[in-house]
Amino acid sequence: MTATSLAPLLAWYATLTPQSVGHARQFYAADAQFRDPFNDVRGVPAIEAVLHHMFTHSDHPHFIIGERIVQGQQAFVTWTFVCTLRGVTYEVVGGTHFRFNDQGLVTLHRDYWDAAEELLQKLPLVGAPIRWLRRRFAVPMP
Repeated sequence: MTATSLAPLLAWYATLTPQSVGHARQFYAADAQFRDPFNDVRGVPAIEAVLHHMFTHSDHPHFIIGERIVQGQQAFVTWTFVCTLRGVTYEVVGGTHFRFNDQGLVTLHRDYWDAAEELLQKLPLVGAPIRWLRRRFAVPMP
């Protein structure tokens, strides 16, 4: 795996559409695992279902790819996910750890992002108690 061979996968994510979700087989091994704060699935059909769900339940979802680090058969990529929910635009900052097999296909896709900070505390109903908890447990600085 090199930074050059990672580029097609990241370009796919940066331009992902409901129609291009079906190209996941070009990038993921048949038994690949996908995990994020809300999902832990295995297999290309399940990964495609997660991506289709994103398009079904949010408007204009897209990824802005940031930094990337490649080492051996793994990579770590930072990104910003932008979408609209009920007319409000949200940005979620996170990162993904990818592992690849000898054919260059993803065998592990593990997203790391703080669901409370990046999403839940920004929502109208659940946000207030989460913001209160964050203030309560934050260390006061002199």
